[in-house]
This record gives sequence, structure tokens and C-alpha cells, in this order.
Amino acid sequence: MNLPSKDDLRMLMNIEEDPCISLFFPTYRRGTDRQQNRMTLINQVREVKQHLLASELSAGKTEASTQRIAALLQPIDNLLEENTSWQHPESSMAVFCSPNHFHVYHLPFRVTEQVVVATHFSLKPLLPLLNDGHFFVLALSQNERRLLEGTRYSMHLVEVPETVPENLAQALRYDQPENQVRYYSSSSRGYSSKGGRRAAIFYGQGVGIDDTKKNLLRYFQHIDRGLHELLHDQQAPLVLAGVEYLLPIYREANTYPHLIEQSITGNPEQLSIETLHEHVWSIVERVVLKEQQEAQARYRELAQTEQASSNVSEVVPAAFYGKVADLFVALDKQLWGTFDPTTYTIEVHEEPLPNDEELLDLAAMQTLRHGGAVYAVEHTHMPGEALVAAVFRY
Repeated sequence: MNLPSKDDLRMLMNIEEDPCISLFFPTYRRGTDRQQNRMTLINQVREVKQHLLASELSAGKTEASTQRIAALLQPIDNLLEENTSWQHPESSMAVFCSPNHFHVYHLPFRVTEQVVVATHFSLKPLLPLLNDGHFFVLALSQNERRLLEGTRYSMHLVEVPETVPENLAQALRYDQPENQVRYYSSSSRGYSSKGGRRAAIFYGQGVGIDDTKKNLLRYFQHIDRGLHELLHDQQAPLVLAGVEYLLPIYREANTYPHLIEQSITGNPEQLSIETLHEHVWSIVERVVLKEQQEAQARYRELAQTEQASSNVSEVVPAAFYGKVADLFVALDKQLWGTFDPTTYTIEVHEEPLPNDEELLDLAAMQTLRHGGAVYAVEHTHMPGEALVAAVFRY
């Protein structure tokens, strides 16, 4: 799945061309319903052509308008002819097309069908990805270690540096400890762990509980050092999964500052990625929601002061000039109009007029450009069921 990253969002946010075409539509995954995916995009392209032709005619550009429009939309026509983009569709698709840019993304959530033609891309439908609950999972056992990366929508294995030992036996071979612990496969006894992997047995002079803990600590220190190469600039929470007695030993070795207190206990070797994702998300969701709940609490506390507002005529200019710290926008509503940054003038229209832009999208993009936090939620979950709500910086 080609899921847009936060870097993709920043890239799209900084594109300003005329025209910028943004297409969003939910998709079907089964049987003959898949044909509807193509038909939806064909109908959207037809709508875009009509809009562009009317716009060019109103501007007096009558010569070769059809050819210009056809050339602009050629990448979308090529997409319609492809098979790969339609083989395994996700819940929705987003298509962005401008004179110098073309990007297609599959989305893991349902969106409302939309066609937007403006001088910048419409990105509000993608905003849930900003609060997608990005996290890491470290699944530990003596026989294997797995690092996984996920969001609320999915989770996948992450390739780790070769310096990270695959299991305790390999870590001890790296270290060659003083007590000369030796590793043997138990194949002669016919014993194996789940999946047919031969279980490890450790022998050595003077090996007891204290020695076992020291060996595990060295193993986990190797892992921690290797993960530092991958995670040193990350801020996503890290969740541990493993047999209960292993977890405090890893915490002793850990240097990653975003390791969270809650963990998944049990043998992770027996859990599929899908099952592990389900367990981990129940933990991470509380961490993600906490930030949003704290922002909502700040808004409620300041709602009757000059430090917060749900008036679009106040919020949009504040966002444009970097004065919004927390912004809530209604994901399932649109507000069309114009904003003149030189005069702070806003006009709101019931229906989109030529040269209008979606003001909620504008407020969100400007807030993100200036380092503010944006939360896109359903209208009924907005503070006071407003279309927009902001806490200002002072």
C-alpha cells in the first residue's frame, strides 16, 4: 500500500500551481464492485474537465483549451489503464495532479468522495494520518527478537542492523563471556519450539540465576545499541512484548527515551503480526488520545477568553500568521470562501464560487506550516460541534 507519509504531506502542502487537482474516493475490494473504483475516477475526471474548460473559457483562453486539459490529465488517464493500482485496493484512494506533479495514494480509512480544483492541493482528508498513532514494538524472547513498526491501521517488520543479534545464543558468541557458556541444539532429544525452531540449551561452569540474568542483560544491551541506529531521532512510543521475567531486564538495558510503561506479556513467538498489532494498539491508542484530550481540555479552559476561538474569521488569520497552537477542524464538513492575508478579510460562501478555497483546509495547512498541532475529527466530536476551534499562542 502506498500510504502517504508525513514527509509526503509536507511536500504536497508546499505545492502551489494552477491548477492543483485533488481527487478522493472510497474504494471497493471485492468482485465486480472493483469496477466501480475505475468508474468513480472516470466520473471525477469528467467533472474536472468540465470545470477546467469552463474556467478557461471564462478567462478568455479558448485556443487549444481541450489539448491543454488533455495533457494535464494524461497521468490520470494512464492510471486508469494500469492494473497494479487496482489489484488490491485499500479503503480509499487519493489522487493529486498538477502541471508538474502527480501522486497516487491508497488510504486505510474511508473518505468522502471529493473533487477539488484550486491553486494548491486539498489535504484535509489526509489529516487523520497525522494522528495515526505511529509506534514501535520490540518482541523479545531468548530464541528471537523482532522489531515492528505500526500505526492504528497496520504493522510490519523492520529490518534491523546486522550488529543486532538474532537471539541470546548469538549474543553470547559475540561476547565470549568468562564462564565460557556453550550453546547446543537440543535436536538429539527431539525437542523444538513453535514453528520447528530448535530450542536453545545453555551449559557452563557456574551458570545459575545470576549468570542467566547477566547473559540476558548483555543480549539486550546489544539489541539496545543496534536499535539506537534506527530510533535515535524518533519520538514514537516503543512497546515491549515478551515473557514477563524478560521485560524488567530489557528496561535495565534500554536507552530509548520513549519506551512506555505498559507492555504485552507472554511469548511473542506465538503471536501473529495481526494479533500482536491488536494487543499493542489497545495500549498505544491511550497514549495517542491523551494528547488530543489534553488539547481539548486546554480549549475548554480557554474557550471564554481571547486565547481561544471557534470563529473562522479569527482562526484563519491566526493560523496564517503562526498564532495557532492547537487546531480542531471538522473532517466531514467543508467551508468555502476567500481569505485576503493583506487585509485579514474573510468571505464565507454557502456554495463554492470561482477562486474559493476550503477555509478549514487552509487553517489546517497554515497551522502545520507554523508547527502547530492539528486534530481532524468528525463534526459531532468537535468542541461545541463547531466547524473549527483553536487555542492561540501568546
